[in-house]
Amino acid sequence: MLAATQLRPGMVILFNKELFSIFAMTHRTPGNLRGFVQVRMRNFRTGSMIEHRFSSEDKVEKAMLDEQEMEYLYDDGEYYYFMNIETFEQTHFTKDFLGDGVNYLIPQLHVHVEFYEGKPVSVELPPSVDMTVVETEPGLKGATVSNVTKPAKMETGLVVQVPPFINPGERIRVSTAEGSYQERA
Repeated sequence: MLAATQLRPGMVILFNKELFSIFAMTHRTPGNLRGFVQVRMRNFRTGSMIEHRFSSEDKVEKAMLDEQEMEYLYDDGEYYYFMNIETFEQTHFTKDFLGDGVNYLIPQLHVHVEFYEGKPVSVELPPSVDMTVVETEPGLKGATVSNVTKPAKMETGLVVQVPPFINPGERIRVSTAEGSYQERA
């Protein structure tokens, strides 16, 4: 148990028998009133954001998560298979659980999976992924970097806006946070 004043963004807590991830926290002490902690948090199960006001004296239970590094292996259309790189144990997740993360899953990609009481609660992708351009308009000779872009389809089906000098078959680095082109890989 920790005091509400010790909450920080990124922490995972157990609140009303549900897991929540802290997004924002402000400690307020208005005039002659008692201090409180205003917290914005996301429910892991439903994905909804809520705001809650804790008294400064309130105790909050921090969830103990087990983080494992896993390697993406393949998908069979329904499930996405991962292997724990320490124990070589394999597990699978659905597209619903992975969300938009499936657009960045390429073989041998290492991800961090957090488990709570043996059940997976989140998958954290690396900040960027090197992918191969499968389909785009041919590159222009002598094209320099500018604000002009063209759509390019990646090996996973993700469409990214790229500069005009990128050709099919090239490897590029894509940001997993924004889904945007960063540089040639």
